[in-house]
Amino acid sequence: MAEETFDLRPDEARLLLNVALMATGKNFFKSAMKILAALEAFRPEEESVATAKAVLMISIGEFEMAVDYIDREALLKWPESAMLRAFRGMALIRAGRRNEARECLTEAAQSSDEAAANLAKGLLE
Repeated sequence: MAEETFDLRPDEARLLLNVALMATGKNFFKSAMKILAALEAFRPEEESVATAKAVLMISIGEFEMAVDYIDREALLKWPESAMLRAFRGMALIRAGRRNEARECLTEAAQSSDEAAANLAKGLLE
C-alpha cells in the first residue's frame, strides 16, 4: 500500500492560522510558534503565515527580530505586501525607531489593501 503524503487543505490551513492568531492574542506564544512553524512548512507560499509570524514576534516583544524577519525573509517573497510593511512600521516604532517607521508606514497607508492602509494610518497618527 502506497503511503499517503500529508498535506493541509486551504480551509485547514486557514483554521490553523486563526488558531495561531488566537493563541498569540491569549499570550500562548509557544503554541502559536509551533502552529506557525507547521504552517510555514506546509504552506510556504502563504503571505498570511509570514504576517502572523511577524505579529507573533511583535507580540512577544522581539521588535528587532520582527524587523529583521520582515526585511530578510518576508518582503523578499512578497515585496509588494502593504500589510508586511505596516507591521514592519509597527515593529520599528516599538523598537524606538519612529523616524525609520514613517517611510514604510506612509507607503502602506497609500495601498489599495484597505486593512493595511488603515493600520498604517493609525500608526502614523
